[in-house]
Amino acid sequence: MGWSLAVLLVGGNVFAQQIAAPETLRVNLGEAILEAINRSPEIDIAASTADFAEARYRFARANRFLTEFRATTAHAPAPGLKNPNDTPTDRLYLDPDVRNEWGALRPFNQIELEAVQPIYTWGELGGSIKAARYGVEVEEAAVRQKMLEVALRTGELYYGVLLADALSRLTLQAGQIVDQAKAEIRRLLDEGAPDVDDADEAQLLITEQEYFRRVAEVTPRPLTGYAGLTRQLFLPQGTVAAPRADVLQPIEFTPDSLETYFELALANRPELEQAAAGIQARDALVRVARSDYYPKLFLAGSARLAGTPGRYRQPNPYISDPLRGRGLQAGIGFRQNLNFVQTQARVEQAEAELNQVRYQLDAAQQLILFEVEDAYRNMLIARAALDAQNQALQLSKEWLRVETINFDLDLGDTENLVRAVQSNLELEINYLVAVRDYNVAVLRLLNATGTLVSRAESGTLVD
Repeated sequence: MGWSLAVLLVGGNVFAQQIAAPETLRVNLGEAILEAINRSPEIDIAASTADFAEARYRFARANRFLTEFRATTAHAPAPGLKNPNDTPTDRLYLDPDVRNEWGALRPFNQIELEAVQPIYTWGELGGSIKAARYGVEVEEAAVRQKMLEVALRTGELYYGVLLADALSRLTLQAGQIVDQAKAEIRRLLDEGAPDVDDADEAQLLITEQEYFRRVAEVTPRPLTGYAGLTRQLFLPQGTVAAPRADVLQPIEFTPDSLETYFELALANRPELEQAAAGIQARDALVRVARSDYYPKLFLAGSARLAGTPGRYRQPNPYISDPLRGRGLQAGIGFRQNLNFVQTQARVEQAEAELNQVRYQLDAAQQLILFEVEDAYRNMLIARAALDAQNQALQLSKEWLRVETINFDLDLGDTENLVRAVQSNLELEINYLVAVRDYNVAVLRLLNATGTLVSRAESGTLVD
């Protein structure tokens, strides 16, 4: 019954030997959160996506100049010239007897440069740059969102370890009380006390066996808690994370009004930043899609240089040899996409995606407000439960003190003493669980407002 609660978690002595090692890293709550954020591969994955978006933004900016700029080379064997009449090389085009000499192949080499510089694109380039810039903001907000997830998970593990330690110490205390009660009942039986019989001893022995069973069942759980915190911090092999605090205490927190937390959430939640940036990006992409309705002005140029030994450039502008020569072209032109039906479909797709993000922003705002209110109410409930457990624990301690004094004066009842001990241990456990629940509720409220990480960075989280 009561004793089963008293031994929910044990094993503190076993782990105490491990955390005394020099490889132990002791951290407070804020340090644990920051360490987890700095080492988390989940955040690194999100940061890599943000780096990709940043590179895409740089690409979009670079695309403003020389949108197309490439060089092409060609290399092949080519025939020389057969000139039976020894015609001068600058008049070969006038001699009908000049032929290609395929029996004497020569190396042909050509390089061609092409460049296109947009002048006016009806918002295509500017829209692409704007969309890429807001795409960076979307991914950076995703990084902050992942940081909040890691921070909350770390805080829950941290207080789980403190709870495991506290319950382990309490469980050892329960074992000592059982031994003390056994010795006292045996003494009273030996002395022939009229209010103590074998049934009292049998009941206590049954309680002791239940204690042993629970010890064997839950001994590894504190170790699991420490292992979870250590792995969340991604510490090197052989290093163990442990809380710097020795006692599980309520976190120092003075709640503000619900409206204050609403304002904090609307100003700090990364999901809202993501949606707002996504709207800007999608709006820019609508502009990009619409630009295909209009002709785009551009400046283009190309240069070509080709040569083959044994072949000669002719001075006549109407005669050219593709295997030898040079050329330069430059001018202004327009480029118009004539697939207007496809353009309309792309515009409609872009507008639908824009509307989708707008709806997501509206939904996210309402969901976040609900999450904040839910976390706020749960924090108040957890606080009230903690206060109630504390009051009950104080009453139980007073009862136990009275029964202990009466028992020492041979005025008390053995059954009442055992009941007082059981009640006190149960309430001790319930109080510790209530402290953990309250602290986690505070963390969840800060997480719901998007300020958990900033509080950790500013050092305003207190164990």
